[in-house]
Amino acid sequence: MNDNEAPIIVGLDIGTTKIAAIAGRKNEHGKLEILGFGRASSNGVEHGLVLNIDQSIKAILNALDNCAKSNPDLEISEVYVGIAGHHIKSLQNRDHIVRQTPDVEINSEEIEQLISNQRKIFIPAGDQIIDVIPQDYYVDSNQNVKDPIGYNGVTVGANFHIITGDRNAIRNINRAVERSHLKAKDLVLQPLASASAVMSEHDLEAGVAILDIGGGTSDLAVFCEGVLKHTAVIPFGGGNITNDIKRGLGVLQSQAEAMKIQFGSAWPDNTKSNAFITIPGLRGMPTREISVRNLASIINARMSEILDFVTFQLKQVGMDHHELNGGIILTGGGSQLKHLIQLTEYITGLNARIGLPNEHLAANHIDELKKPMYATCIGLILKGYNDYENKYKDFNGTFVKVDVPKNLTKVKAKEVETEVKEENKNLNVENSSQNKKAARKGIWDKFKNNLIELFQEDPDQIIR
Repeated sequence: MNDNEAPIIVGLDIGTTKIAAIAGRKNEHGKLEILGFGRASSNGVEHGLVLNIDQSIKAILNALDNCAKSNPDLEISEVYVGIAGHHIKSLQNRDHIVRQTPDVEINSEEIEQLISNQRKIFIPAGDQIIDVIPQDYYVDSNQNVKDPIGYNGVTVGANFHIITGDRNAIRNINRAVERSHLKAKDLVLQPLASASAVMSEHDLEAGVAILDIGGGTSDLAVFCEGVLKHTAVIPFGGGNITNDIKRGLGVLQSQAEAMKIQFGSAWPDNTKSNAFITIPGLRGMPTREISVRNLASIINARMSEILDFVTFQLKQVGMDHHELNGGIILTGGGSQLKHLIQLTEYITGLNARIGLPNEHLAANHIDELKKPMYATCIGLILKGYNDYENKYKDFNGTFVKVDVPKNLTKVKAKEVETEVKEENKNLNVENSSQNKKAARKGIWDKFKNNLIELFQEDPDQIIR
Protein backbone atom coordinates (compact mmCIF):
# COMPACT_ATOMS: atom_id res chain seq x y z
CA MET A 1 0.00 0.00 0.00
CA ASN A 2 1.42 3.39 -0.94
CA ASP A 3 1.49 6.24 1.54
CA ASN A 4 -1.11 8.24 -0.35
CA GLU A 5 -3.47 5.25 -0.18
CA ALA A 6 -3.21 4.78 3.59
CA PRO A 7 -5.73 6.87 5.54
CA ILE A 8 -5.52 7.57 9.23
CA ILE A 9 -8.28 5.61 11.00
CA VAL A 10 -9.64 6.70 14.39
CA GLY A 11 -11.17 4.34 16.94
CA LEU A 12 -13.50 5.73 19.63
CA ASP A 13 -14.20 3.51 22.63
CA ILE A 14 -17.14 4.87 24.64
CA GLY A 15 -16.90 2.85 27.83
CA THR A 16 -18.51 2.96 31.24
CA THR A 17 -15.34 4.12 33.00
CA LYS A 18 -13.31 5.75 30.23
CA ILE A 19 -13.52 7.30 26.77
CA ALA A 20 -10.53 6.56 24.55
CA ALA A 21 -9.71 7.96 21.10
CA ILE A 22 -6.77 6.52 19.17
CA ALA A 23 -5.66 7.48 15.66
CA GLY A 24 -3.45 5.08 13.71
CA ARG A 25 -2.16 4.28 10.26
CA LYS A 26 -0.53 1.17 8.86
CA ASN A 27 3.10 1.46 7.81
CA GLU A 28 4.80 -0.36 4.95
CA HIS A 29 5.16 -3.46 7.15
CA GLY A 30 1.44 -3.66 7.91
CA LYS A 31 1.89 -2.53 11.52
CA LEU A 32 -0.10 0.27 13.15
CA GLU A 33 1.70 3.51 13.87
CA ILE A 34 -0.27 5.35 16.55
CA LEU A 35 -0.35 9.02 15.59
CA GLY A 36 -2.69 10.34 18.27
CA PHE A 37 -4.08 9.19 21.60
CA GLY A 38 -6.46 10.73 24.12
CA ARG A 39 -8.51 9.45 27.01
CA ALA A 40 -10.94 10.92 29.53
CA SER A 41 -13.10 9.75 32.40
CA SER A 42 -16.48 8.62 31.18
CA ASN A 43 -19.66 10.35 32.32
CA GLY A 44 -23.23 9.63 31.33
CA VAL A 45 -22.53 6.00 30.41
CA GLU A 46 -23.72 3.07 32.50
CA HIS A 47 -23.25 -0.61 31.62
CA GLY A 48 -22.27 0.42 28.09
CA LEU A 49 -25.42 2.52 27.59
CA VAL A 50 -25.29 6.26 26.84
CA LEU A 51 -27.90 7.53 29.31
CA ASN A 52 -26.92 11.19 29.55
CA ILE A 53 -26.02 12.47 26.09
CA ASP A 54 -24.76 15.89 27.24
CA GLN A 55 -22.34 14.42 29.77
CA SER A 56 -21.18 11.85 27.24
CA ILE A 57 -20.50 14.58 24.69
CA LYS A 58 -18.33 16.46 27.19
CA ALA A 59 -16.35 13.29 27.91
CA ILE A 60 -15.90 12.55 24.19
CA LEU A 61 -14.76 16.12 23.50
CA ASN A 62 -12.34 15.89 26.43
CA ALA A 63 -10.82 12.70 24.98
CA LEU A 64 -10.58 14.33 21.54
CA ASP A 65 -8.94 17.40 23.07
CA ASN A 66 -6.33 15.20 24.75
CA CYS A 67 -5.81 13.44 21.43
CA ALA A 68 -5.24 16.83 19.77
CA LYS A 69 -2.71 17.75 22.48
CA SER A 70 -0.75 14.58 21.75
CA ASN A 71 -0.59 15.52 18.04
CA PRO A 72 -1.81 18.98 16.99
CA ASP A 73 -1.41 18.02 13.31
CA LEU A 74 -4.36 15.61 13.42
CA GLU A 75 -7.74 16.55 12.03
CA ILE A 76 -10.39 14.10 13.24
CA SER A 77 -13.78 14.03 11.55
CA GLU A 78 -14.72 10.33 11.28
CA VAL A 79 -14.47 7.52 13.79
CA TYR A 80 -15.19 3.81 14.21
CA VAL A 81 -17.20 3.41 17.41
CA GLY A 82 -17.38 0.42 19.75
CA ILE A 83 -20.75 -0.68 21.07
CA ALA A 84 -21.64 -2.95 24.00
CA GLY A 85 -24.22 -3.16 26.77
CA HIS A 86 -27.02 -5.29 28.19
CA HIS A 87 -29.18 -4.61 25.16
CA ILE A 88 -26.89 -6.49 22.76
CA LYS A 89 -28.31 -9.80 21.52
CA SER A 90 -27.41 -12.29 18.82
CA LEU A 91 -29.23 -14.86 16.72
CA GLN A 92 -28.42 -17.47 14.11
CA ASN A 93 -30.04 -17.56 10.67
CA ARG A 94 -29.65 -19.73 7.57
CA ASP A 95 -30.65 -18.36 4.19
CA HIS A 96 -29.92 -18.73 0.48
CA ILE A 97 -30.66 -17.21 -2.91
CA VAL A 98 -31.58 -18.99 -6.13
CA ARG A 99 -29.36 -17.95 -9.03
CA GLN A 100 -30.74 -17.23 -12.48
CA THR A 101 -27.51 -18.23 -14.24
CA PRO A 102 -26.14 -21.35 -12.49
CA ASP A 103 -23.45 -21.90 -15.15
CA VAL A 104 -21.89 -18.51 -14.45
CA GLU A 105 -19.41 -18.23 -11.58
CA ILE A 106 -20.70 -16.74 -8.32
CA ASN A 107 -19.52 -13.13 -7.92
CA SER A 108 -19.12 -10.72 -5.02
CA GLU A 109 -22.32 -8.81 -5.88
CA GLU A 110 -24.40 -11.94 -5.26
CA ILE A 111 -22.71 -12.51 -1.89
CA GLU A 112 -23.34 -8.88 -0.93
CA GLN A 113 -27.00 -9.33 -1.87
CA LEU A 114 -27.23 -12.48 0.25
CA ILE A 115 -25.78 -10.64 3.24
CA SER A 116 -27.97 -7.58 2.62
CA ASN A 117 -31.09 -9.78 2.65
CA GLN A 118 -30.40 -10.68 6.28
CA ARG A 119 -31.07 -7.11 7.34
CA LYS A 120 -34.69 -7.64 6.30
CA ILE A 121 -35.39 -10.58 8.62
CA PHE A 122 -37.85 -10.26 11.47
CA ILE A 123 -36.40 -9.07 14.79
CA PRO A 124 -38.25 -7.94 17.94
CA ALA A 125 -39.83 -4.49 17.85
CA GLY A 126 -37.50 -1.80 19.14
CA ASP A 127 -34.35 -3.66 18.10
CA GLN A 128 -32.00 -2.86 15.25
CA ILE A 129 -29.45 -5.00 13.41
CA ILE A 130 -25.87 -3.92 14.14
CA ASP A 131 -23.92 -6.46 12.14
CA VAL A 132 -24.41 -9.51 9.91
CA ILE A 133 -21.50 -11.97 10.00
CA PRO A 134 -21.38 -14.93 7.58
CA GLN A 135 -20.05 -18.04 9.33
CA ASP A 136 -19.81 -20.47 6.42
CA TYR A 137 -21.37 -20.81 2.98
CA TYR A 138 -22.88 -23.62 0.96
CA VAL A 139 -23.31 -23.98 -2.81
CA ASP A 140 -25.96 -26.55 -3.77
CA SER A 141 -24.85 -29.71 -1.91
CA ASN A 142 -21.35 -28.42 -1.10
CA GLN A 143 -21.31 -27.55 2.60
CA ASN A 144 -18.81 -25.59 4.75
CA VAL A 145 -17.54 -23.48 1.85
CA LYS A 146 -15.23 -20.73 3.11
CA ASP A 147 -15.44 -18.52 0.02
CA PRO A 148 -18.09 -19.29 -2.62
CA ILE A 149 -16.85 -16.74 -5.18
CA GLY A 150 -15.82 -18.63 -8.31
CA TYR A 151 -18.12 -21.61 -7.67
CA ASN A 152 -20.96 -22.59 -10.04
CA GLY A 153 -24.38 -23.59 -8.74
CA VAL A 154 -28.12 -23.09 -8.62
CA THR A 155 -28.25 -21.92 -5.01
CA VAL A 156 -25.76 -20.18 -2.74
CA GLY A 157 -26.45 -19.69 0.94
CA ALA A 158 -24.83 -19.23 4.32
CA ASN A 159 -25.18 -19.57 8.06
CA PHE A 160 -25.23 -16.13 9.63
CA HIS A 161 -24.50 -14.73 13.09
CA ILE A 162 -26.65 -11.62 13.42
CA ILE A 163 -26.02 -9.07 16.16
CA THR A 164 -28.83 -6.76 17.27
CA GLY A 165 -29.22 -3.97 19.79
CA ASP A 166 -31.84 -1.66 21.24
CA ARG A 167 -32.76 1.03 18.71
CA ASN A 168 -32.81 3.82 21.31
CA ALA A 169 -29.42 2.80 22.72
CA ILE A 170 -27.91 2.86 19.22
CA ARG A 171 -29.55 6.22 18.51
CA ASN A 172 -28.07 7.70 21.70
CA ILE A 173 -24.55 6.61 20.74
CA ASN A 174 -24.93 8.10 17.26
CA ARG A 175 -26.32 11.35 18.69
CA ALA A 176 -23.44 11.69 21.15
CA VAL A 177 -20.92 11.12 18.35
CA GLU A 178 -22.63 13.46 15.87
CA ARG A 179 -23.03 16.25 18.43
CA SER A 180 -19.30 15.91 19.14
CA HIS A 181 -18.82 17.05 15.50
CA LEU A 182 -17.88 13.55 14.34
CA LYS A 183 -19.28 11.06 11.87
CA ALA A 184 -19.58 7.42 12.94
CA LYS A 185 -18.24 5.34 10.03
CA ASP A 186 -19.50 2.16 11.67
CA LEU A 187 -20.65 0.70 14.99
CA VAL A 188 -18.58 -2.36 15.91
CA LEU A 189 -19.37 -4.86 18.66
CA GLN A 190 -16.66 -4.35 21.27
CA PRO A 191 -15.70 -8.00 21.83
CA LEU A 192 -15.20 -8.43 18.08
CA ALA A 193 -12.98 -5.34 17.97
CA SER A 194 -11.00 -6.56 20.98
CA ALA A 195 -10.68 -10.03 19.43
CA SER A 196 -9.14 -8.65 16.24
CA ALA A 197 -6.55 -6.75 18.31
CA VAL A 198 -5.41 -9.62 20.57
CA MET A 199 -6.05 -12.73 18.48
CA SER A 200 -3.68 -14.27 15.93
CA GLU A 201 -4.45 -16.52 12.97
CA HIS A 202 -3.24 -19.47 15.04
CA ASP A 203 -5.77 -18.63 17.78
CA LEU A 204 -8.54 -18.42 15.19
CA GLU A 205 -7.66 -21.83 13.80
CA ALA A 206 -7.23 -23.51 17.20
CA GLY A 207 -10.48 -22.16 18.65
CA VAL A 208 -10.54 -19.52 21.35
CA ALA A 209 -12.90 -17.54 23.60
CA ILE A 210 -12.25 -13.81 24.06
CA LEU A 211 -13.48 -12.35 27.36
CA ASP A 212 -13.37 -8.54 27.36
CA ILE A 213 -13.87 -7.38 30.97
CA GLY A 214 -14.99 -3.76 30.77
CA GLY A 215 -16.20 -1.32 33.37
CA GLY A 216 -19.93 -2.01 33.01
CA THR A 217 -20.15 -5.35 31.20
CA SER A 218 -18.01 -8.32 30.24
CA ASP A 219 -18.28 -9.33 26.60
CA LEU A 220 -17.68 -12.81 25.21
CA ALA A 221 -16.81 -13.83 21.65
CA VAL A 222 -16.19 -17.49 20.75
CA PHE A 223 -14.29 -18.54 17.62
CA CYS A 224 -13.89 -22.10 16.33
CA GLU A 225 -12.49 -23.42 13.05
CA GLY A 226 -11.86 -19.88 11.91
CA VAL A 227 -15.50 -18.85 12.39
CA LEU A 228 -17.32 -16.69 14.92
CA LYS A 229 -19.61 -19.14 16.70
CA HIS A 230 -21.13 -17.16 19.54
CA THR A 231 -21.29 -13.75 21.23
CA ALA A 232 -22.75 -12.85 24.60
CA VAL A 233 -22.89 -9.91 27.00
CA ILE A 234 -22.41 -10.64 30.71
CA PRO A 235 -24.06 -7.91 32.82
CA PHE A 236 -21.13 -7.48 35.23
CA GLY A 237 -17.75 -5.80 34.90
CA GLY A 238 -15.01 -4.02 36.78
CA GLY A 239 -17.42 -1.34 38.02
CA ASN A 240 -19.45 -3.99 39.84
CA ILE A 241 -16.31 -5.18 41.62
CA THR A 242 -15.57 -1.60 42.70
CA ASN A 243 -19.12 -1.18 44.03
CA ASP A 244 -18.84 -4.48 45.91
CA ILE A 245 -15.64 -3.27 47.58
CA LYS A 246 -17.24 0.07 48.42
CA ARG A 247 -20.23 -1.56 50.12
CA GLY A 248 -18.40 -4.50 51.64
CA LEU A 249 -15.61 -2.47 53.23
CA GLY A 250 -17.45 0.80 53.80
CA VAL A 251 -15.06 3.00 51.82
CA LEU A 252 -15.39 5.74 49.20
CA GLN A 253 -15.77 4.90 45.52
CA SER A 254 -12.37 6.38 44.69
CA GLN A 255 -10.75 4.42 47.54
CA ALA A 256 -12.40 1.19 46.41
CA GLU A 257 -11.15 1.66 42.84
CA ALA A 258 -7.61 2.47 43.98
CA MET A 259 -7.49 -0.54 46.33
CA LYS A 260 -8.75 -2.83 43.57
CA ILE A 261 -6.05 -1.69 41.15
CA GLN A 262 -3.11 -1.58 43.56
CA PHE A 263 -3.80 -4.36 46.06
CA GLY A 264 -6.65 -6.42 44.58
CA SER A 265 -6.39 -10.11 43.76
CA ALA A 266 -8.86 -12.58 42.27
CA TRP A 267 -7.38 -15.45 44.32
CA PRO A 268 -7.55 -14.97 48.13
CA ASP A 269 -5.29 -17.95 48.88
CA ASN A 270 -2.39 -16.09 47.24
CA THR A 271 -2.65 -13.15 49.64
CA LYS A 272 -1.10 -12.84 53.08
CA SER A 273 -3.52 -13.13 55.97
CA ASN A 274 -1.63 -10.53 58.00
CA ALA A 275 -1.40 -7.88 55.24
CA PHE A 276 -3.42 -4.69 55.73
CA ILE A 277 -4.09 -1.47 53.82
CA THR A 278 -4.18 1.75 55.82
CA ILE A 279 -6.62 4.39 54.58
CA PRO A 280 -7.37 7.83 56.06
CA GLY A 281 -10.52 8.33 58.10
CA LEU A 282 -13.29 10.72 57.09
CA ARG A 283 -13.71 14.15 58.70
CA GLY A 284 -11.23 13.68 61.48
CA MET A 285 -12.04 10.02 62.09
CA PRO A 286 -9.08 7.74 62.86
CA THR A 287 -7.35 5.83 60.07
CA ARG A 288 -8.68 2.41 59.12
CA GLU A 289 -6.97 -0.85 58.30
CA ILE A 290 -8.42 -3.04 55.56
CA SER A 291 -7.47 -6.71 55.30
CA VAL A 292 -5.95 -7.54 51.91
CA ARG A 293 -7.45 -11.03 52.15
CA ASN A 294 -10.94 -9.61 52.75
CA LEU A 295 -10.45 -7.38 49.70
CA ALA A 296 -9.45 -10.41 47.62
CA SER A 297 -12.47 -12.39 48.85
CA ILE A 298 -14.83 -9.68 47.63
CA ILE A 299 -13.13 -9.52 44.23
CA ASN A 300 -13.07 -13.32 43.98
CA ALA A 301 -16.82 -13.61 44.57
CA ARG A 302 -17.74 -11.25 41.71
CA MET A 303 -15.10 -12.56 39.28
CA SER A 304 -16.23 -16.13 39.97
CA GLU A 305 -19.77 -15.08 39.07
CA ILE A 306 -18.57 -13.59 35.76
CA LEU A 307 -16.57 -16.74 34.94
CA ASP A 308 -19.55 -18.95 35.84
CA PHE A 309 -21.48 -17.03 33.17
CA VAL A 310 -18.68 -17.76 30.70
CA THR A 311 -18.79 -21.48 31.51
CA PHE A 312 -22.57 -21.51 31.09
CA GLN A 313 -22.37 -19.73 27.71
CA LEU A 314 -19.71 -22.16 26.44
CA LYS A 315 -21.83 -25.14 27.45
CA GLN A 316 -24.87 -23.61 25.75
CA VAL A 317 -23.07 -23.69 22.39
CA GLY A 318 -21.32 -27.00 22.99
CA MET A 319 -17.82 -25.59 23.33
CA ASP A 320 -15.26 -27.28 25.60
CA HIS A 321 -11.50 -27.84 25.69
CA HIS A 322 -11.70 -30.07 22.58
CA GLU A 323 -13.03 -27.22 20.43
CA LEU A 324 -11.19 -24.39 22.21
CA ASN A 325 -7.58 -25.52 22.06
CA GLY A 326 -6.53 -21.88 22.27
CA GLY A 327 -8.28 -21.52 25.63
CA ILE A 328 -9.56 -18.17 26.92
CA ILE A 329 -7.96 -14.81 26.16
CA LEU A 330 -8.68 -12.20 28.84
CA THR A 331 -8.61 -8.56 27.81
CA GLY A 332 -10.11 -5.22 28.77
CA GLY A 333 -9.29 -3.13 31.84
CA GLY A 334 -10.62 -5.76 34.27
CA SER A 335 -8.19 -8.38 32.98
CA GLN A 336 -5.33 -6.68 34.82
CA LEU A 337 -6.42 -8.08 38.20
CA LYS A 338 -3.72 -10.12 39.87
CA HIS A 339 -4.11 -13.92 39.76
CA LEU A 340 -7.08 -13.72 37.37
CA ILE A 341 -5.49 -16.28 35.05
CA GLN A 342 -5.37 -18.86 37.85
CA LEU A 343 -9.01 -18.26 38.77
CA THR A 344 -10.11 -18.46 35.12
CA GLU A 345 -8.34 -21.77 34.56
CA TYR A 346 -9.73 -23.18 37.82
CA ILE A 347 -13.37 -22.31 37.03
CA THR A 348 -13.49 -22.94 33.28
CA GLY A 349 -10.97 -25.78 32.98
CA LEU A 350 -9.42 -23.99 29.97
CA ASN A 351 -5.97 -22.49 29.55
CA ALA A 352 -5.99 -18.71 29.92
CA ARG A 353 -3.75 -15.78 29.08
CA ILE A 354 -3.92 -11.99 28.97
CA GLY A 355 -4.54 -10.57 25.51
CA LEU A 356 -2.41 -7.54 24.63
CA PRO A 357 -2.67 -5.60 21.33
CA ASN A 358 1.13 -5.69 20.86
CA GLU A 359 1.15 -7.88 17.76
CA HIS A 360 -0.40 -5.24 15.52
CA LEU A 361 1.50 -2.22 16.85
CA ALA A 362 4.67 -0.86 15.30
CA ALA A 363 7.78 -0.79 17.47
CA ASN A 364 8.79 2.00 19.90
CA HIS A 365 5.34 2.87 21.25
CA ILE A 366 4.96 3.77 24.89
CA ASP A 367 3.84 0.92 27.15
CA GLU A 368 0.56 2.65 28.05
CA LEU A 369 -0.84 1.94 24.59
CA LYS A 370 -0.10 -1.77 24.92
CA LYS A 371 -2.37 -2.31 27.92
CA PRO A 372 -5.39 -4.62 27.44
CA MET A 373 -7.77 -1.76 28.25
CA TYR A 374 -6.99 -0.29 24.81
CA ALA A 375 -7.56 -3.52 22.88
CA THR A 376 -11.03 -2.38 21.75
CA CYS A 377 -9.71 0.92 20.38
CA ILE A 378 -6.86 -0.77 18.51
CA GLY A 379 -9.35 -3.31 17.16
CA LEU A 380 -11.61 -0.52 15.89
CA ILE A 381 -8.71 0.86 13.85
CA LEU A 382 -8.06 -2.61 12.43
CA LYS A 383 -11.77 -2.87 11.53
CA GLY A 384 -11.50 0.43 9.67
CA TYR A 385 -8.50 -0.82 7.74
CA ASN A 386 -10.26 -4.07 6.92
CA ASP A 387 -13.13 -2.07 5.41
CA TYR A 388 -10.74 0.18 3.51
CA GLU A 389 -8.60 -2.65 2.15
CA ASN A 390 -11.61 -4.66 1.02
CA LYS A 391 -12.96 -1.61 -0.78
CA TYR A 392 -9.77 -0.84 -2.69
CA LYS A 393 -8.50 -4.32 -3.55
CA ASP A 394 -8.98 -5.69 -7.00
CA PHE A 395 -9.98 -9.26 -7.87
CA ASN A 396 -6.41 -10.53 -7.40
CA GLY A 397 -6.15 -9.06 -3.89
CA THR A 398 -3.73 -6.24 -4.80
CA PHE A 399 -4.42 -2.58 -4.13
CA VAL A 400 -5.71 -0.48 -6.97
CA LYS A 401 -4.33 3.02 -7.41
CA VAL A 402 -6.85 5.46 -5.96
CA ASP A 403 -6.78 8.83 -4.25
CA VAL A 404 -7.66 8.87 -0.58
CA PRO A 405 -11.31 9.99 -0.30
CA LYS A 406 -11.50 13.52 1.06
CA ASN A 407 -13.93 12.54 3.79
CA LEU A 408 -11.38 10.16 5.36
CA THR A 409 -9.55 11.45 8.43
CA LYS A 410 -6.16 12.78 7.39
CA VAL A 411 -3.12 14.63 8.60
CA LYS A 412 -2.81 18.29 7.61
CA ALA A 413 0.13 20.07 6.02
CA LYS A 414 2.89 17.82 7.36
CA GLU A 415 1.67 14.98 5.18
CA VAL A 416 1.44 17.00 1.95
CA GLU A 417 2.83 14.88 -0.88
CA THR A 418 4.96 16.29 -3.68
CA GLU A 419 3.32 16.11 -7.08
CA VAL A 420 5.75 14.76 -9.62
CA LYS A 421 5.41 15.15 -13.35
CA GLU A 422 4.94 11.89 -15.18
CA GLU A 423 8.09 12.24 -17.29
CA ASN A 424 10.26 12.72 -14.14
CA LYS A 425 8.52 10.12 -11.99
CA ASN A 426 11.22 7.45 -12.23
CA LEU A 427 13.98 9.94 -11.39
CA ASN A 428 12.26 11.40 -8.34
CA VAL A 429 10.59 8.36 -6.77
CA GLU A 430 13.46 7.65 -4.35
CA ASN A 431 13.65 11.20 -3.03
CA SER A 432 9.87 11.36 -2.74
CA SER A 433 9.83 8.19 -0.63
CA GLN A 434 12.50 9.59 1.69
CA ASN A 435 10.57 12.85 2.13
CA LYS A 436 7.41 10.93 3.07
CA LYS A 437 9.25 8.82 5.63
CA ALA A 438 10.85 11.93 7.14
CA ALA A 439 7.46 13.66 7.43
CA ARG A 440 5.94 10.58 9.05
CA LYS A 441 8.83 10.27 11.51
CA GLY A 442 8.43 13.95 12.48
CA ILE A 443 4.75 13.45 13.25
CA TRP A 444 5.48 10.33 15.31
CA ASP A 445 8.29 11.98 17.34
CA LYS A 446 6.09 14.98 18.10
CA PHE A 447 3.19 12.74 19.14
CA LYS A 448 5.35 10.58 21.40
CA ASN A 449 6.91 13.55 23.21
CA ASN A 450 3.53 15.22 23.75
CA LEU A 451 1.98 11.97 24.99
CA ILE A 452 4.74 11.38 27.54
CA GLU A 453 4.18 14.91 28.87
CA LEU A 454 0.43 14.24 29.23
CA PHE A 455 1.03 11.16 31.35
CA GLN A 456 3.57 13.02 33.50
CA GLU A 457 0.97 15.70 34.19
CA ASP A 458 -1.61 13.19 35.48
CA PRO A 459 0.12 10.73 37.85
CA ASP A 460 -1.95 7.94 39.42
CA GLN A 461 -3.02 8.41 43.04
CA ILE A 462 -1.59 5.92 45.52
CA ILE A 463 -3.18 4.92 48.82
CA ARG A 464 -0.71 5.13 51.67
